[in-house]
Amino acid sequence: MKITRRGFLTLSGAVGGGIALSSLGLNLNPTRAYADELDKMNRVKIAKQTITTCCYCSVGCGLVCSTDKATGKIINIEGDADHPINEGSLCAKGAGFFDLTEANKHRLTKVLYRAPGGDKWEEKSWDFAIPRIARLIKDARDKGFVKTNAKGELVNRCETVAHLGSSNIDNEECWLATAKCRALGLVYIDHQARV
Repeated sequence: MKITRRGFLTLSGAVGGGIALSSLGLNLNPTRAYADELDKMNRVKIAKQTITTCCYCSVGCGLVCSTDKATGKIINIEGDADHPINEGSLCAKGAGFFDLTEANKHRLTKVLYRAPGGDKWEEKSWDFAIPRIARLIKDARDKGFVKTNAKGELVNRCETVAHLGSSNIDNEECWLATAKCRALGLVYIDHQARV
């Protein structure tokens, strides 16, 4: 980035004035927040831009992923203004895409378990969780599997387990989840995007 003499003098004066004012006890937090936002915009400008497609539905909106060249981490995701379908706009799921990356500090990274009737969450391993989930599903299927309906017709379905899908999985994952549910004999299958 090239800076002019006038820009250098303006920046020097602003920094000097900020230092002088901060010693007088003025709150410069809003100024710092604005500067951090400018820093992010400058980082996005020099980041590696990758064009991709949103996977959440069949519309296929265009996305621009900005990746920091030094760390290789995604620092921004926004709509692609040059894409003929969305022209830069995104729905709520597409706009929240960035929150699914490792940049989201609130993202769950471990298995949390709360015992029935308990009020505290315990950290567990996947070695604990997967066999427990499989056992609970098997027990529920064994108790609630219906082979014939009231008319005596063969139905082979499980009425004690339901599946509520996530709106944060793509089309292929939705197909896999539905195929798994049908293989288990589930009939109560819903998707969170419709809620």
